[in-house]
Order: sequence, then C-alpha cells, then structure tokens
Amino acid sequence: MKVGIPSEISANELRVAATPKTVKRLQKQGFDVYVQHNAGIKANFSDKEFEDAGAKLVHTAEEIYGKCDIVLKVKEPSIEEVSMMKEGLVMLSYLWPAQNKDLLQKLADKKVNAIAMDAIPRISRAQKMDVLSSMANIAGYRSVIEGSYHFGRFLNGQITAAGKVEPAKVLVIGAGVAGLAAIGAANSLGAIVRAFDTRKEVAEQIESMGAQFLTVEIEEDGATASGYSKEMSKEFIEAEMALFKAQAAEVDIIITTAQIPGREAPKLILDDHVAVMKPGSVIVDLAASTGGNCVLTKNGEVYTTPNGVTIVGKLNQLPSQASQLYGNNLCHLLDDMGKAEKFKIDMEDAVVSRAMVTYNGKINWPPQPLPVSPAKPKVAATVVTEDPKVVAERKNKKETTSMFVRLGVIGLMLLLLGKFAPSEFMQHFTVFVLSVFIGWQVIWNVSHSLHTPLMAVTNAISGIIIVGGLLQTTDDLSSPMTILAFVAILVASINIVGGFFVTHRMLKMFKK
Repeated sequence: MKVGIPSEISANELRVAATPKTVKRLQKQGFDVYVQHNAGIKANFSDKEFEDAGAKLVHTAEEIYGKCDIVLKVKEPSIEEVSMMKEGLVMLSYLWPAQNKDLLQKLADKKVNAIAMDAIPRISRAQKMDVLSSMANIAGYRSVIEGSYHFGRFLNGQITAAGKVEPAKVLVIGAGVAGLAAIGAANSLGAIVRAFDTRKEVAEQIESMGAQFLTVEIEEDGATASGYSKEMSKEFIEAEMALFKAQAAEVDIIITTAQIPGREAPKLILDDHVAVMKPGSVIVDLAASTGGNCVLTKNGEVYTTPNGVTIVGKLNQLPSQASQLYGNNLCHLLDDMGKAEKFKIDMEDAVVSRAMVTYNGKINWPPQPLPVSPAKPKVAATVVTEDPKVVAERKNKKETTSMFVRLGVIGLMLLLLGKFAPSEFMQHFTVFVLSVFIGWQVIWNVSHSLHTPLMAVTNAISGIIIVGGLLQTTDDLSSPMTILAFVAILVASINIVGGFFVTHRMLKMFKK
C-alpha cells in the first residue's frame, strides 16, 4: 500500500504529517511512502532527509491524491484538494467535523474515507493516537516560554548583590493536558503557580505538580464522562469571575486553556479583569483559534492594551517537535488498523468507527456515544453492633492461640526427633527451626508495601550469617561443612548488596 504526505497549503501551518523518523516507521509497517517536494521545509525537514529515510519524492499534490491509498495530512483539505482525491482514498487529518459539515459532504460525495484525528475518542486504548493531547502538551509548555518572553523579567525569585527579585506569579486556568504542561513548565522555572479548574477531581493533580489549587465556595463539579468540563451554573460563573478579577490584580502571567469541542471558547477574562492587571502583565490565550478565553484576544496576533497588558493570541507551534508527535499518533492508528499487510477499516472498532467521519459515500457524524459500564449496585452496609474493641481482642486471642498451637506442634516434632538424633545435631537443629519460625512470623505479619524496607533491615541478619559461615570454613575445600559455609556466605553477601541497593533507591525517591 502507498502512503502519501502532501505539502500543507495553509501559510500559517508549519507542521507536516510525517518526519524522516516516522517515514522509517511507516516502511517497517509495510507501506511505500511518497512525500511531496518541500512538504517538510517549514518544519525544518529537507527533501534529502526524507529521501535518506527511504521516501519517494513527488512534485505535485495531484500525484499524492491520485496514486496513494492513504494520505496523511495536518490541516483539513481545501475544496481544491478534495477535487484531486480518488474514490476510496483513506485520509487521516484534522477535520473539525462539527464545524465543517460542507467539507464532510464533499468528502462523502467523492467517496473518501476520512478519519478526523481531532475526533479520536478519549479512552485509555486511544491515548497513543490522541493528537489533541499531543499538541496541547506542546502548547502548554510553549505558553510559559512565550509568556516569560513577553513578561521580560525572571520567573524565579533571586537574591543578588544588586537587590532582591520577587518570583513571578502565574495563574493557569484549566488543568487539562495543556494546563498541566504549563503548570509543570512554570514551576520548573521557579514561578509561584496557581491553577483553577471547574473539575474538583484535578485538585490532586494540580497540587502534585507544585501549584496551588484555586476554587470557589460553591459545591458544584464541572467534570463529565467525556473528560471535558461542562457549562456551570450562573452562581458558579459569577463566583468564578470574582475570583479571576481578584487574581488578575495580583498575578503577572495568566494562561487560559479552556475550550469546548465544536463550540466557541468560553469567555473567562473580561474587560474589567484586564483593566485591573498591572502594566507589563501578560495573558497567553491558548483558545485564540476558537474565539479566545479573553474578550480582547485577537487570533494570530500579539498586542498590548492601553494599560500595558500584553495579550498573546498566537504561539510558535514548535513545528519539528509537533510534527514528530503528530506523526507518531498517525503511526499508532495505522498500527491498530492492521498496518499494510492486514489493513482494514473496522467499523466495529470503538476508535475507528467514531473517528471515521465519512465512510463509503456516507457521513458518519456525529458518532454513536461510547457505551459506559453500568454502575455496580450499591450493597447495603452491614451494621456492626458489636464493640470494635471486643472484636479486636477476640482476633488477637485467636492469633495467639494459633501461634501456641504451632509452637506445640514444632516442640512435639523436636522431641520425637531428639530420641533418635545426636544431642549436638539437635542443639543446632532446634536453633534453626526456631529461627525459621520467628522469621516467618515477622515477615508474614508485615504489610506487602513494607516488604522492600524490610529487605534492607535484614542486612543485620545476613551479616551474622556471614560471620557464622566464616567460623565454619576449614582448609579442606571438599568438606561438606566448608561447602555449606561458602554457599551461606555467598547468599548472605548477595542479600546485603541487594539490601543496600534497595535502600539507596528508596532514599533517592525522597530527594528532589
């Protein structure tokens, strides 16, 4: 099968759907790869790099759309590009099906089987194909870098001979993939980071990234089954606006990431919020392409308001990195579809069926909702009327009785053995049996989560074993006693080395 990568005709699109590395991966999947001349120039990939990776260069888009079985794109195709496509072509691209119904109809009329990469369902199995997450991760990181550039000062606090520099305060609104990436980048640069999200469940994620979780005093959760936030109540929005206004007067950089698929971005930063911000402050609006979270955002522009606030409505896409991640997402999807040898459009597949927006001349949008596992019926809790102290005492008593029974059985066995075995053997054997019993009791009653530190503690016991083994060694290397002593020393030494290694790794976990 032939896979084609055309040039992106949009002047603002710097990415390409394949890189030299993903070309090699496509070939391992069994595909012949064709790349249009200069397709990767804007992403800093030359034609020679593609040729060296094994791709065949073609000069026109007509050759890509007319000869290839599968076409990989970034931006949705233009009407002109659709007219070049052959019947039965499989195309993987951003399509934004909710906003481009006319485009879907033209693709269906051409009988192009189009997969919208932006419509990949957000389920565990599809994470490796989720282009929205891949690109959001880059955007979140880049938002901090560009925000810092326009801010023009240190993000971290410093004490120098010239004076003290206060750390910058960064507010991140929305803790999805982009938001968490922004939090991580800002925190690593030394800023004081705060974050807001309507979903209460992300509070722990925000705090684990080193940021302070902001919320409002209204018990309402914005989480949904799709992973996106829902529209909140009027009371919640009013409280949210008041919180943002208070924060806007205090922070230096605001990064907004809130977007709703198929709809205009919600307005979170209003005129009066911008008015109270300090001169030199920065707003980086990652939702600029869908209307912006700030009412003053201009898509594709960076400008400064009369009161000195810089509003960033465009970001450098980091095209080389973005193209690599996007290409990986495409390769993962082609892996799932059977590669070249067993390539198949399986409309029973949960991922393919929901991302395949046109199939066999028909529009397949909106998709069927993903089935959700029914909630387990709640089992009525059993009311315990008995005093917990009494239950605990009974349990301890039972365990004590059990231990004495075991000791009694061991003692009886030793007594029987002592009638026939030499007294010197019985002395050592008794110590051995009791040691095994005590060791087993100690380890058995320790929680599994503590077994690793317990290994480190046993170094002391292993040290005693080594001393005992050394005392039993003799000059006679063929003696059974010397052989056993050598084995004991070897095994105990391995345990000691392993114990120290484990302890060292445990201590590293608590070092920053």
